[in-house]
Amino acid sequence: MKTNYELRYASHPQDAKNYDTARLRKEHLVDTIFTTNEVNMVYSLYDRMVVGGAQPTNEVLSLEAIDPLKAKFFLHRRELGIFNVGGKGTIQVAGISYDLDYKEALYLGSGDREVTFASADESNPAKFYFNSTPAHKNCPDRKITKNDALVMELGSLKTANHRNINKMLVREVLETCQLQMGMTELQVGSVWNTMPAHTHSRRMEAYFYFEVPEGQAVCHFMGEPTETRHIWMKGDQAVLSPEWSIHSAAATSNYVFIWGMGGENLDYSDQDFYKHTDLR
Repeated sequence: MKTNYELRYASHPQDAKNYDTARLRKEHLVDTIFTTNEVNMVYSLYDRMVVGGAQPTNEVLSLEAIDPLKAKFFLHRRELGIFNVGGKGTIQVAGISYDLDYKEALYLGSGDREVTFASADESNPAKFYFNSTPAHKNCPDRKITKNDALVMELGSLKTANHRNINKMLVREVLETCQLQMGMTELQVGSVWNTMPAHTHSRRMEAYFYFEVPEGQAVCHFMGEPTETRHIWMKGDQAVLSPEWSIHSAAATSNYVFIWGMGGENLDYSDQDFYKHTDLR
């Protein structure tokens, strides 16, 4: 197996608004999440969130403590949220096995222990997408399925944003330190997510897009509300959203995305909204 990681620095909004397309993508797009028998990570200095993925095929992959963590174990001072977006797989944590099917999630609290990833069928490998944030206390490990989620049905086909928000790794479902994660599924005919656009200065966010049909694309919007920018994305890619940035998207088809947040506030509704007509 192989572990790859990249360090991303935080940027000031006055600097970011001067980025060209290549620089914007370099700083905010995580274009390679899954590689056969490898673990890929981006360590972001936005609330020190780690965004990554593991795709075990015919090997068992370990969650290694990358150098920036300065720790023997990845979870030494961190919590972890994992979603399986591929075939059936198993995560072992200190000898305890958790089987994850498609769109099932696992929360792991902090603590020194080994974590490994494996697939049930190498012809249909598991694809484990994960977010990790620093944790100042340990919270219990727990598997979460869509049946456990708090579901919010929002929008309508008329406004092209009919969607179900599955709040899965959030404080209303289980205890976490600061990490919150969920999955939003857009209905056929709807393409807009996260409308009206908003910011939340108390936490950053990462979006991971999947179930994007072959040949289709997602246009992710970011930036200050009066200085918006966009990044064109494919399926199985993620984007980092600073606390000062909006985060929304439209695509050429319906799709699914996983959102993950880290910061000082666990209140999902703590958002500063902006009217469509006020965006620039």
